[in-house]
Amino acid sequence: MGTVSKKKAWRGMAGRTIALVMILVIVGGSLAACGPVPAAAPKTLDTVVWVSPRGTLEVMDDANLWAAIDQGYCKELGIDLQLQPGPNDSLAVVKLVGQGQAGVGYPSPGVLTAGIDQGIPAILAWEMMLGQVFDFAVAKDSPIKSIKDLKGKTISLWAPGADVVVNPILVEAGLDPKEVNYVVGGAQWGQLVAQGKADAALAWRGLAAQWDAQGLKMDYIIGKNFSKHPSNGYAINKNDLSDPKKVDIWKRFFKCVAMGLDFAAKNPRAASQITYEKFPALKEQMTPQLAFDSMWQLDCNYFAGKEQGKGYGYASIDGWNSYIDTVFKLGQIKSRPKTEDVVTNMFVADANKFDAARVKKDADNFKLNDQWKALPVPTVCP
Repeated sequence: MGTVSKKKAWRGMAGRTIALVMILVIVGGSLAACGPVPAAAPKTLDTVVWVSPRGTLEVMDDANLWAAIDQGYCKELGIDLQLQPGPNDSLAVVKLVGQGQAGVGYPSPGVLTAGIDQGIPAILAWEMMLGQVFDFAVAKDSPIKSIKDLKGKTISLWAPGADVVVNPILVEAGLDPKEVNYVVGGAQWGQLVAQGKADAALAWRGLAAQWDAQGLKMDYIIGKNFSKHPSNGYAINKNDLSDPKKVDIWKRFFKCVAMGLDFAAKNPRAASQITYEKFPALKEQMTPQLAFDSMWQLDCNYFAGKEQGKGYGYASIDGWNSYIDTVFKLGQIKSRPKTEDVVTNMFVADANKFDAARVKKDADNFKLNDQWKALPVPTVCP
């Protein structure tokens, strides 16, 4: 190719480049006028396996996660979130995380600290609720009116080892765990109270509506009214914190979680409907009203960190300090770990930097069916 041909070729290429730039400027300007544009979802997704502590997913408790999946937040952030029920074993959620068979577990503080004490490399990276999530269910005609009345009584649990959840709550209230008896009832542990085989059953926020739907009409001693201890949260493998690639995955995962929580906060009926429609068993067990009540009793507590200006997922280090001191003095753990080796807030700030206006728009535009549209939304968190 001669000199003249090279100049012509360069001019043609330059002209096409200028035209392309002009098109991009015009299109970009038009898109900008329409508001923020979500980044394109990554071509490949990182799989995150989340494991429930309940042995089932057919509950309303995880409406925030089902909403995040339904609205596409996780996939947009490059996360393929897979929820699994997990085995009915108290320590399973931390064991699976430590063994690399799951990415995220949802342990109670007692299970988490017991697992860490056994050498399992787990750390709470996302607090779901500030304050106590556990309650005690008693019969309607029971003389038990406060936690101190549990002295000398029998408490039913869902699985062996679940006493690590109850013992610190008793100690915090001034009771000696040796002054109560435990009985394991499996999946039907609540029934033991109705059958007179236990005086109380360990419960948690949201479970009351589920048990009501099953015909278990009971009264509840509400844990958050007397306990300052922390609650269940999302735990990951502590070794991941030293791996930049894993840290990047967790940053994206927790942002997805924050967006799901915000969606549920802005339209709790939508998050409830998404969850309810997913499981036929829920429709058999409860009406939409009872399902919503179950979701609201628990999930409204998930919003406390945000409402207090700390952000979704924030953990109170003071609360965890107190809790770890309690379980150590109790002898539930052999050594007193550093609090920063048990819980971290390192993902909270970045996770809460999401497009809140976009989430609000999604929540506002969600189409509720007639049944769910008719349900009232409480203004107070029970």
